[in-house]
Amino acid sequence: MSKRKAEDAKSWVEKAVAFYKDSGKRIALAEYSNPEGQFVEDERYIYVLSLKGTMLAHGINEKFVGEDFSGVKDYDGRSFIKTIIRRAKAEGSGWVNYKWYHPVTAQMVPKTVYFDKVDDLIICSGDYTEFSKGVALLHDPMLNKGTAFTEAERDALKLRGLLPPHVQTQEEQAGRVMDNFRKKPNDLERYIQLIGLQDRNETLFYHVVMKNIEEMMPIIYTPTVGQACQEYGHLFRRPRGLYLSIKDKGKIAEILENWPYKDIRIIVVTDGERILGLGDLGAFGIGIPVGKLSLYTAAAGVHPSYTLPVLLDVGTENKTLLNDPLYTGIFQKRVRGKAYDSFFAEFVKAVNKVFPKALIQLEDFGNINAFRLLHAYKDRTCIFDDDIQGTASVVLAGAYSALRITNGQMKDQKFLFLGAGEAGIGIGDLIVSALVEEGMTIEEARKRCWFIDSKGLVVKSRQGLAEHKLPYAHDYRSCPDLLSAIQELKPTALIGVSGSFRGFTQPAVEAMAKLNERPIIFALSNPTSKAECTAEEAYTWSNGRAVFASGSPFPPVTFGGQTFRPGQGNNVYIFPGMGLGIIACEAKHVTDQMFLTTAKTLAGQVLESDIAEGRVYPALNRIQEVSIAIAVAVAEVAYKEGLANKKRPADLLAYIKSQMYKPIYQSYI
Repeated sequence: MSKRKAEDAKSWVEKAVAFYKDSGKRIALAEYSNPEGQFVEDERYIYVLSLKGTMLAHGINEKFVGEDFSGVKDYDGRSFIKTIIRRAKAEGSGWVNYKWYHPVTAQMVPKTVYFDKVDDLIICSGDYTEFSKGVALLHDPMLNKGTAFTEAERDALKLRGLLPPHVQTQEEQAGRVMDNFRKKPNDLERYIQLIGLQDRNETLFYHVVMKNIEEMMPIIYTPTVGQACQEYGHLFRRPRGLYLSIKDKGKIAEILENWPYKDIRIIVVTDGERILGLGDLGAFGIGIPVGKLSLYTAAAGVHPSYTLPVLLDVGTENKTLLNDPLYTGIFQKRVRGKAYDSFFAEFVKAVNKVFPKALIQLEDFGNINAFRLLHAYKDRTCIFDDDIQGTASVVLAGAYSALRITNGQMKDQKFLFLGAGEAGIGIGDLIVSALVEEGMTIEEARKRCWFIDSKGLVVKSRQGLAEHKLPYAHDYRSCPDLLSAIQELKPTALIGVSGSFRGFTQPAVEAMAKLNERPIIFALSNPTSKAECTAEEAYTWSNGRAVFASGSPFPPVTFGGQTFRPGQGNNVYIFPGMGLGIIACEAKHVTDQMFLTTAKTLAGQVLESDIAEGRVYPALNRIQEVSIAIAVAVAEVAYKEGLANKKRPADLLAYIKSQMYKPIYQSYI
């Protein structure tokens, strides 16, 4: 980015006016709109308006040409284009001040435009009038480059003497980060290091994470983030995200306005009641939205300024936390019922008002709230629940890939779930949708999905079943445990979403291997300490025949002379691409069809080389490629279903790629 005095905008317009007078209207308008031409330099460009507000030329976005800009308003709601037109007609030339989005800081900042009316044209160019300098610049993580500020930047931005004299490249800085990262004694220390870097220098943080995604993801997200959440208050250094407590009821919109970035597109929100498989962590759960949104950027190139982590603090039932003086939340038991619903309703309404283009992702809500909140709001706003819908999509994709190994068909599968909470039921629902699409009735499809909860097999004769379990309560005799259910039902696939460590016992896996030549075993609970079995156990107990996937990463396993690389059924394959697609088309709602399409798209990204190693998901180093494919597929569904607010670009793939954030330092002068 180039920082010039406002007078430069005037000089730029005067130069454009002289060119117009020398070359004529047709040639001048073409040159003003040429991104490689003489009137585009860094962020400096010319744009031309008609006297009615139609854009006739634009130096950096030719798609604006021909559009009516007369109604465009700035951040404060001022119709500054109309002001330019009115004053151009009356005064000929002059300055207009307004507030606009800054492409580097991603903030709404003051800007000034110089205009000059020539014939029936208004020729314009503008400048941002505020930019951080000195210590303030070094303390802004979105702008800070640390030792990479150039000599010229140090002079222009009052940084001389505030930094060591040697100017380093971004790659040299990244090398130092990785050297220190690999010296840390454990993963929690690595997590602390990376979060500290994110707090200081966001560009360098994402540069490092994107280049080392396979090494970094287990640190910034599962499994390490689980331990970090458990100790969040004890590790606390600097707040990240927005905290909304039940005590803030009545002023949530006002608090949302405190967030410095105004063009929020994705909000990940939790109330901390069911963090991974760890239970109620209350306000310590903020680590989950922070981690998820880091992955939106790292895996799909969503600009970090578009993201907002939110913690809804309604209390906690965790007695350990309530007795911990370093707990960061409110010290009370959870609010339930009408008070909770009213609080959440105010939150959604406030988001729609303050951030009208934002997608809301529900994360780690307890079963008591997750299903009903999703059902209450999914047709009213742009919202989805990652634990219910994202997990379902990634598991269905894994099932499609597994069938390439087993040579089976979806219609012939029988799925047995250990766990009947939001993840399990969500997976079942999406499998049912896939089977219905293949021609089954919904009743037939549901009979392909069976669930075991803490009381045994979910059957029709059981009393007091939760509402979300009822569609899968089949008319069948009871089975007290997993092994007896396997022996009775003879499933082809075993799906673990229980948070029950070692829930898949050796006899259970051996029974699956006895029934199936290639048993599908997905141990999906997070973090690793909650996994139903390890990869090594699944392969060993099945004599190397299991088709295995897990929620947290496991190392390769060699058995019988073959090395298996277990796939990680992590939602990171789903939600970043989903969000990127929603942003691209500005979808009004998130639909079940989007998740079904996403599952098929993800399965289609699995290579034959992956299948040969027993992996049912793509390698993580291809995550951006996968996310782009999903984003395009999601946007196409939105356009097909009439849910997109944004006009479809001629080349959707190219457009989506052009919108992705790249963590590369920009010049500030």
